[in-house]
Amino acid sequence: MPHFLNPLLEPGAPPLRLVNTTRGTVVAQVLQPAFDSAARKRGLLGRDGLPEGHAVVIAPCNAVHTFGMRFPIDILFVARDGRVVKVRHAVPRRRLAAAWGAFAVVELAAGALEASATVAGDIVTLAV
Repeated sequence: MPHFLNPLLEPGAPPLRLVNTTRGTVVAQVLQPAFDSAARKRGLLGRDGLPEGHAVVIAPCNAVHTFGMRFPIDILFVARDGRVVKVRHAVPRRRLAAAWGAFAVVELAAGALEASATVAGDIVTLAV
C-alpha cells in the first residue's frame, strides 16, 4: 500500500528531506530510515544526541519509548498520507508516546520542531 515514505524505499534515491508543505518549512534536512526490525528496535538508543537538521524515521510504527535514551526528543506521529497525527515536544527519558492512526514516527532533537512550526493536522512530504 502506498505511503508518503515510498520515495525513501526506491533504490538509488537521492538524499531527501522532510518538508512541512502546510507551512512551507523544512522539518529535517537529513533522514535516517529505520524500516527493518533491527533498525526500528535500535532507534536512537546508545546515542548522545542528534545533529541539527537530522531525524530518524521509524516505520511502520505508532509508538515509541525513551527508556535508555540519553537526551530528550521531539516526536512526530504521521499517518500514511503524510498527515501529522500528533506532536510531542522535548519528551524526556523513561517515557512512552503513541498515537492511534500513525504509520510512522519521526524522532528529532528536542527543540527541532519549533523552527518548522509543525502541528497536528499539517502535511509532511519528502523532497529533494
